[in-house]
Amino acid sequence: MFKKLLASVGIGNASVDTRLVADVLEPGGQLEGEIYLKGGDVDQQVSGLELALMTRVDIETDDGEFAANHCIQSWRIPENFAIEAGIEKVIPFSYELPAELPVTSVSVRQQHTQVWLQTGVDIDLALDPTDQDYLSVKPTPVMQAVLDAMGDLGFTLQKADVEKGYINTPMASSTSGCYQEFEFKPKRLGFMHISEVEISFVPVGDQLHVLLEVDKRFSGDQYQCISVNVELWTPESIRSELATVLNL
Repeated sequence: MFKKLLASVGIGNASVDTRLVADVLEPGGQLEGEIYLKGGDVDQQVSGLELALMTRVDIETDDGEFAANHCIQSWRIPENFAIEAGIEKVIPFSYELPAELPVTSVSVRQQHTQVWLQTGVDIDLALDPTDQDYLSVKPTPVMQAVLDAMGDLGFTLQKADVEKGYINTPMASSTSGCYQEFEFKPKRLGFMHISEVEISFVPVGDQLHVLLEVDKRFSGDQYQCISVNVELWTPESIRSELATVLNL
């Protein structure tokens, strides 16, 4: 009875560890792994498990800017079972990652993007054990081609962060409640008409919509958008479209 009372306040309860098959992921790719659940000092009843893709977002208010956690997507595993004391149970899973998943693995001077997988266990009479695993998310090939093209056109990627809100383009809008911004600066003074370019991606089906916020020195911010077919693009076509909208 004493151990059961301790378990009810979170002492001696089960532990959870999520292990992924792949170390590096892509937006829209497959998330595969196993949840290792180990019983504590007493038998306990598990009413379900939940996996949540989390990121850190910047939020702007009238009182200033602050950061907060944001759930991009979650999956419920509604398994109901008893986990015996000291016994380990392994639960495999496989889910499709959202296409709007922020990217963490890019060559950038200031990387402010974090993405992690949080695992929670619904255990009767116990505090929920949780496990956090930070993810390495690389750009899809077409996203990387856009970032590379900006470098070829004379810009340096300075910062990548995630903002709370939605991106709207003439063709499509984002849906995850947050969006990533890639901030580029000119490498040299030759681009006197451009001081900064911020790029955000809105992937929808076979199209990658690329929104560019162009900060021009003498005329303020301007928005431009290109759409790239993810099956038909070439590095040359992307570079040419970007050069056109940037008036280079």
